[in-house]
Amino acid sequence: MANAKSAQACGCPVAAFQKMISGKYKLRIVWDLQDGPKRYSEIRTGLLRGSSGSAVIAPRVLSRELKALTEQGLIDRKDFGVVPPKVEYRLTRKGKSFVPVIAAIRNWGARHLAEANADQMVAAE
Repeated sequence: MANAKSAQACGCPVAAFQKMISGKYKLRIVWDLQDGPKRYSEIRTGLLRGSSGSAVIAPRVLSRELKALTEQGLIDRKDFGVVPPKVEYRLTRKGKSFVPVIAAIRNWGARHLAEANADQMVAAE
């Protein structure tokens, strides 16, 4: 997080933004939480459902991503203090304001990936 602050301090919001969202699952976690609070296992299942390639997400990696998103103020972690443990994650106001940005990235990707696939098909003919 210190790197994101130093990038922001040097006047480069793009570098600060890039540092904030760096990580394999952060964008997908925020996107998945737009529909409401989820527990750890629900987030993990959602990530596995959308994954291409490895069907294994190391618990340590997912926990690290969730902790970073919490520290960045994009998500909130609510511990119910019961046994067995019950913890939910939800978007903060800042996290909700980030959803349209991810939607724009998703739309751009859908549009341009479709073009790239069409170009590859033409080249293969």
